[in-house]
Amino acid sequence: MQFGSKSAAVDWLVVGLGNPGQKYEHTRHNMGFLTVDLLAEKAGVKLNKVKFKSAYNVMRFAGCKCLVMKPQTYMNLSGEAVREAAQFYKIPADHVLVIYDDVSLPVGKLRVRPTGSAGGHNGIKNIIAHLGTQDFPRIKIGTGAPGEGGDMIDWVIGVPSQAERKVLVESFERAIQAAECVIEKGCQKAMNDFN
Repeated sequence: MQFGSKSAAVDWLVVGLGNPGQKYEHTRHNMGFLTVDLLAEKAGVKLNKVKFKSAYNVMRFAGCKCLVMKPQTYMNLSGEAVREAAQFYKIPADHVLVIYDDVSLPVGKLRVRPTGSAGGHNGIKNIIAHLGTQDFPRIKIGTGAPGEGGDMIDWVIGVPSQAERKVLVESFERAIQAAECVIEKGCQKAMNDFN
């Protein structure tokens, strides 16, 4: 979706998906939140501004002016926040980079994609619905899946084990590098380097 001519105010949206509140803070479903928190921390910026149904801030990242955001709508309504920010700044969908958890990937594995279906992820499904396209880049962070007969909802809102957390923290660093690569050099290069 194109929202008119691009404003010079912000070049990219970098969106970390998750659920707000302490209850969900360190759960598997919050990989996107945890990654953009680390990105902001490295930049010496706090995601403490509130607008677009998000906690956000604007920062220099990968040579661009980026609005880094954590939608506060709960996962399945993430698209509302993303659409509001994209409309306000006239950001085209191909400059909306979304970082989120993926149960179909092993713990800590990254997958960069320039487009694609929601793959059963409710946050992505809602963003696709609100942007009117699935053509936006994304970085998926693997959380693994529950074992045979395990409940998927309990799994995604569960807290990873100590061993998983160690792997995931490293994957947040790599996801930030992948995001930088997507913005500076494009999705294809990031896919070659990080998938």
